Amino acid sequence: MRILGIETSCDETALAVVGEQEGLARGRATAEGRFVIEQNVLASQAQTHAKYGGVVPEVAAREHAALLFPLLHQMEIAHDGSGIDAIAVTAGPGLVPALRIGVELAKTFAWVWHKPLVAVNHLEGHVYSVWLDSVPQFPTLCLLVSGGHTELILMKDHGRYKLLGMTRDDAAGEAFDKVAKLLGLPYPGGPEISKAAMTGNPQAVDFPRPMLTSGDLDFSFAGLKTAVRVYLAQKEAGQKINDIAASFQQAVVDTLVHKTLQAVEQVHPRSVILSGGVSANRLLRETLKGKLHERSPEITFHAPDLSLTGDNAVMIALAGLFKAKREEFCNPLTLVADPNLRLA
Repeated sequence: MRILGIETSCDETALAVVGEQEGLARGRATAEGRFVIEQNVLASQAQTHAKYGGVVPEVAAREHAALLFPLLHQMEIAHDGSGIDAIAVTAGPGLVPALRIGVELAKTFAWVWHKPLVAVNHLEGHVYSVWLDSVPQFPTLCLLVSGGHTELILMKDHGRYKLLGMTRDDAAGEAFDKVAKLLGLPYPGGPEISKAAMTGNPQAVDFPRPMLTSGDLDFSFAGLKTAVRVYLAQKEAGQKINDIAASFQQAVVDTLVHKTLQAVEQVHPRSVILSGGVSANRLLRETLKGKLHERSPEITFHAPDLSLTGDNAVMIALAGLFKAKREEFCNPLTLVADPNLRLA
């Protein structure tokens, strides 16, 4: 099976063709088959939105419309869609003007090419990003951390999800961006915080670890962001920005890891997945993997290749492939973008 994935949920315009076939070079042979990235193109709008300090939905939509067809011309896809078995598109959640561009393109291709259409939840795409190179055993616990979402999800089987906890305010990635702005660092802030933290002291500032004793698996990062703002307003002259960045990053990582290990004790998964844009954070990856191995060495740890941590069409195609195998298709005449689409 070969599936075309389309992703336009935020500020990345992406297209990919992923195949499932034995004997191909990339991907691991498993009971579910072998996956290979046959084609993958992406155009980032980060520089466009940097001057605004964040993503402007209408600007993102216009950029998607301008970029999709030039990206298509870079790909080797027959004009009649021959060789493509299905089309997968991000239907939500995300910025509705941006989502609509990809959804309408996918609907058009499905109708003109007479191909089945799969609507993919963007969060499900992040979960499936690890399936390219590994196979988590069910039940698997997923810590999904991105600019718009911070969730703990129990995945009992393909397509079966249970939400265990989520942020009550800012997502972790959103907090990274906002704190970066407070520190005068450029957008997007997550990588800039991590870069600054490399030469900082993570014990320099004792920032709070939110909701560690809340008794549930929810998160909250708005208060931590406020603590950074208050500290900056009161800090002594000469306090290094790198120390503040490192201390903030450590507080976020400690919170995410603590809650994940708490969830492990409650649901007893066979594997743990770390996914989403913030999964590219080296400290988070190393800390969660290390702490998990210390406590439960029998539980396997899975994180996507760094190239698949951000928004991309490969993960949408992968998730769509599994849905297509279950024949979970939608009508191209009735599919609409849903900015609030829930996974569980």
